[in-house]
Amino acid sequence: MNLSLPYAWSVWRRNATLYLRTWQWNLLPNFFEPVLYLTAIGIGLGAYVSRMDGQTYIEFLAPALVCVAAMNGASFEVTYNMFVRLNMRRTYDAMLTTPLSPDDVLAGEMLWALTRVCLYGGGFFAVAALFGLAPLPRSLAAVPLIPLTGLLFAAIGIVFTLHIVNIDLYSFYFTLFVTPLFLFSGVFFPLEERLPAGWLWLAEALPLLHPVRLARAIFTGRLGWIAVWDLAYMALVTPLLLGWALRKARRRLIA
Repeated sequence: MNLSLPYAWSVWRRNATLYLRTWQWNLLPNFFEPVLYLTAIGIGLGAYVSRMDGQTYIEFLAPALVCVAAMNGASFEVTYNMFVRLNMRRTYDAMLTTPLSPDDVLAGEMLWALTRVCLYGGGFFAVAALFGLAPLPRSLAAVPLIPLTGLLFAAIGIVFTLHIVNIDLYSFYFTLFVTPLFLFSGVFFPLEERLPAGWLWLAEALPLLHPVRLARAIFTGRLGWIAVWDLAYMALVTPLLLGWALRKARRRLIA
């Protein structure tokens, strides 16, 4: 691997500098989306749902939406934004005329994506804690899940971005991948209570299911053997996707 951390950091600083010019317009929509879901569904629908998995419905939603915020923060950064830098503004071509390597560019982009993930996911966690929906200090163990979830979805999004040449294909990515994950990864209801056994096995392949289930287990203090599987899934799948992204980035950026 031809990676220089100072060069990767320079890519991060370039993105951070641009972001600071328009942070109000970038931060607020992504931050408030899960907050609005928590308010509208948790308070509105929660008025008609007495208990869910032994909790109030808004308590059931809160840990899952922390992970959703992390997923959204990573997904939007490494899709549209990265596509524009790659194909329209040719930012990476300009970077590669300097001593930067494709490895440096990819590492810098991952660092920046994780920064945004921590802003959105961490901000939402702080809101949940402020309203008593993240029991302290127990729920603090879920904070490392924010960058771990972001890393997983940043890897997925980068792989997709490096394989497409038409920006319109992101409508398929978000409509047919991100949205179904949001709806069927245990965010809004316990899957084991509503899905048949065959579908439950299929659901184990969904990348959002594992951080959601693990965050909820941490919040409730019900950690068990399934938490080991959830961590193992993320620990195995994320490096595989990052390796795939790195190989594709080297071919795509050098070509």
